[in-house]
Amino acid sequence: MKIEIRKAERQDVPLLLEFIKGIALYEKMENEVIASADVLEREMFDEHRADAVVDGREVGFALFFYNFSTFIGHSGLYLEDLFVWPEERGKGYGKALLLHLVKIALEHHCGRMEWTCLNWNQPSIDFYLSLGAVPMKEWTVYRLDALTLERLSAIC
Repeated sequence: MKIEIRKAERQDVPLLLEFIKGIALYEKMENEVIASADVLEREMFDEHRADAVVDGREVGFALFFYNFSTFIGHSGLYLEDLFVWPEERGKGYGKALLLHLVKIALEHHCGRMEWTCLNWNQPSIDFYLSLGAVPMKEWTVYRLDALTLERLSAIC
């Protein structure tokens, strides 16, 4: 079966939001989703801060953006979310979406492609390892949330 992948368009915002809610539910983080259709539309299609692809049957998506590595001197593609509805997993949609991003990364001369994965998500970890991905175990992700950004702005 050939899986068609297409670039997400403005009219896909409600679908993208459903995927986001689906991944949040899977990751047991549904209470953390504050994104709205208006915000996604502005950030993705007006401000061009992120991009997404969906499969032709609309059972999965990948949302990504570009970053930059000072060490290699090239941009990189950062995969923020890859999600396929649970009942459609194991049919090749996730692999097709990820490989489509590989193609995009190469077309944009990216020096690498990166993402994070929850430590308990063994099915995803196994999938990534099967493709040749290497975990960056010596790195720890740090985050300043919106509340902390506001608090720190007071001392700027």
